[in-house]
Parts: sequence; C-alpha cells; structure tokens
Amino acid sequence: MRPGQRKPGFGETNLGAVVGAGVGSVGGLFAAGIIPAILYKDITVLFRTPIISLIAWVFSIAGGWFIGGQIGPRLGMSFKSQRAEIIGGALGGLIPIAAVMVWSWYISRR
Repeated sequence: MRPGQRKPGFGETNLGAVVGAGVGSVGGLFAAGIIPAILYKDITVLFRTPIISLIAWVFSIAGGWFIGGQIGPRLGMSFKSQRAEIIGGALGGLIPIAAVMVWSWYISRR
C-alpha cells in the first residue's frame, strides 16, 4: 500500500462489498443445483434442493460481501479506478459461488 492509503476494514461498506454481495446472491441461488443438473442431464434437479440452495444463497451473499469488500477497494486503489473496484468486487463474489459449486460437485460424485 502506498502512504496515505488505508486498508479496507473487515465487513466495511464499500462499492466492492456491494457488488460482491450482488454477484454472490445471484450465483449462490443456483450454485448448489447447477452441478447435479449438468451431471444428471436433467434441469429439474436444479430445483430439488430448495433448503440447500437457500443456505448456499446466504453463504454466497455473506462471502461475497466480505471478500469483495477486501479485494475491490485494493484493486480500486491500485489502478485508481472505480471500475477496477467493481471488477474486484465481482471477482470476490465469485469465490463463494465457486466454493459452493466445488462442494456440490464433491457431494454429487460420491
């Protein structure tokens, strides 16, 4: 970090956190069901686990908020651009989605 720049606080409200939560909420809703739907080649599998999808949705929103809130401002400060902060927040929102999808793949393959 350059002098005069501060690190974003954990859970602090910023643009990266909001974007990360938005990306996490949309992707988290379908993250648990998309892998089994692809493996079984049946779109109805996507909607067979609503409680797990709800848990994945909440996890992805929270994870996107915290991770996007850390990555976004750091990229924004590095590139001196609000767009970079938005992209960093979106990337931070994809991390919990990927984690849920990996978990779903692991459970589906057993």
